[in-house]
Amino acid sequence: MATTPDPIAEAAAYQRLLLSLLGDDDPMDVQDATPAKLHALLAEAGPNLRTRPAPKEWSVIELLGHLVDAEMVMSARYRWTISQDKPPLPGYDQDLWVDRLRHNADEPDALLGTFAALRGANLGLWQRSSESDRERVAMHAERGPESYSLMFRMLAGHDRFHLNQMHDTLRQVRAAS
Repeated sequence: MATTPDPIAEAAAYQRLLLSLLGDDDPMDVQDATPAKLHALLAEAGPNLRTRPAPKEWSVIELLGHLVDAEMVMSARYRWTISQDKPPLPGYDQDLWVDRLRHNADEPDALLGTFAALRGANLGLWQRSSESDRERVAMHAERGPESYSLMFRMLAGHDRFHLNQMHDTLRQVRAAS
């Protein structure tokens, strides 16, 4: 897989990458389709679900765990952004979360259920939000000012990025066995 921009050191490039993966597609449609795509991918993974393609790379279940973590973090970020004036948004170390939350040992159905519930709540919030809500800005610790709309669009690109990564992971693991 090609090297991706570091989300902290290359924040602008990371934003551009995620937005390019979304393109002109509706971010709500992209995000709404993700749970079903994840369900199909988990079924496809079979015995390769927990196999890492390389020592420091994530397995399919760890990628799902990361998507759950991101959805949880974004749930709070969206709500802070809409409810407060330019709130600070802390960053987090995604590798530490995946490792210390032991996502490789998680049950796929539990992770998928958590993801679907959080995603449903976040899509509902988006549908209820006004244009002025979507323009509200928070201060991301690593990337600076981000509007609710920008965060929502980036998350759709993030979905596509990690769904592609899951497919790549399965190809690599199967090629190695």
